[in-house]
Amino acid sequence: MRFHREQYLAHLLCRGSDREIFVEQFGPLIGLEDEWRRQGAGEDELTLDAFDFDSVDVCWLGNTSPRGDYAPAVEFDGPEYSIHRDAMGRRMKLIKSTATLPLPMDYPVETMDDWKRVRHWMADSPERTHDERCREARKRREDGALVLTGIPGGFDLPRQLMGEENVCVAFIEEPEMIADILSAAADMACAVIGRIGKHCAIDVLHVHEDFAGKSGPLISPAMIRAFLKPYYHRVWTRAREAGAEIFSIDSDGNLNPVVDALLDSGINHIYPMEPAAGMDIVALRQKYGQCLMMKGGIDKHVLRQSREAIRAELEYKLQPAMRGGGTVFGLDHRIPNGTPLENYRFYVRTAREILGLPPALPRKGSWQRMAF
Repeated sequence: MRFHREQYLAHLLCRGSDREIFVEQFGPLIGLEDEWRRQGAGEDELTLDAFDFDSVDVCWLGNTSPRGDYAPAVEFDGPEYSIHRDAMGRRMKLIKSTATLPLPMDYPVETMDDWKRVRHWMADSPERTHDERCREARKRREDGALVLTGIPGGFDLPRQLMGEENVCVAFIEEPEMIADILSAAADMACAVIGRIGKHCAIDVLHVHEDFAGKSGPLISPAMIRAFLKPYYHRVWTRAREAGAEIFSIDSDGNLNPVVDALLDSGINHIYPMEPAAGMDIVALRQKYGQCLMMKGGIDKHVLRQSREAIRAELEYKLQPAMRGGGTVFGLDHRIPNGTPLENYRFYVRTAREILGLPPALPRKGSWQRMAF
C-alpha cells in the first residue's frame, strides 16, 4: 500500500492508525539476486515488487553535505575493486563483489589548521537549495509525499573528515575543533532549512550517524550531551519551525547505552534497530513507550534459519503490544546472502497474516527503500 504522508505520520506519531505498516528498508545484499534467480525467482520477486511492501512517496530537499573543492577522478578500475578520488580529496576504495559504498583510504583533516583550511566546505550557499524544487515539493506534499531534509551527523561529519580512530581521539583531545566543526554545520543547516521552509513545510529531519557496533557506541552519553546535543537542538529547533515532527537517526549497532542521551538531544525516531546488536524493539517500547518511534527491528539473520524460528521471531516482534502506531515493521537491514527464497516468501506471508494485512498483490514498481 502507498501511504499518504498524513497516514504515515499519524501512524508513527500515534495519532490514530487502523493499519500496520510493513516495509523492506534496504533491499538485498549484493549476490542475493543471483542466488534467488538460481532458485527460480520471478523478476517481480527479484525487484521485490511481488511482496507488496508498504511505502510512502518521499521528497528530499536541500544539500547539507561538505562541498569539497577537489575534482573527482577515477584512479583505478579493475574487476575486483575500484579507487577514485572524491571531492574532499579522499582516495575511496570500492570492493565490487560485496560492497555498495566505497571506504576512504585517507582523510583531509588531522589538525585544527587542516580544519580551518577546509572549513569553507561547510559554508552555506544558494546552490544548497533550489526554490523551484521546493515549490514542486510543496505540490507533491499536498498530494501525499513526505518531505525530508538531511543534516550531517554530529559524529559522522568529523569522521568523514578525519577517520574513525582519529575522530574518537579528537572528541577527547581536540574538543575545540569538534565544537567548531559542528558549529559550522549548524550554521549552514539552519540556513538551508530556513530557505526551504519559506517555500515548503518539512515533515522529517534526518541524520546519518552509524556510530555503534555490536559491542556498543563509539561515543558516550556524556559526549553526545556535550557536543551533539547543542548541534542537534539548534537544527531541530529550526526544523520544527519549518513543520518537522520527526527527527530520525540512522545508526546500526547497539545504541542502548545512548538512547536516553539521544532522546534528550531531540531524536525521536531510530532505525534500523539491529537485534544481533542487542536492539530489542519490544523491550524498548516497554521502556520508552511512545517517546521513541522505531523502524525495522526484525532479525534479518533468522531468515536463514527454520520456518519455526521465523514464525517465533515474528510472533514476538509483531505482538499486539507493538501494534497501533509508533513502529514501522521491517528487517533490521539488508536481506542477507544465504537467505533461501522460500524462507523469504514464508517470512512475508507470515508477517502479513500476523499483522492482519491482505495477501500480497504484486505491483510493478511498488517497492522502494524505506530507510529514512
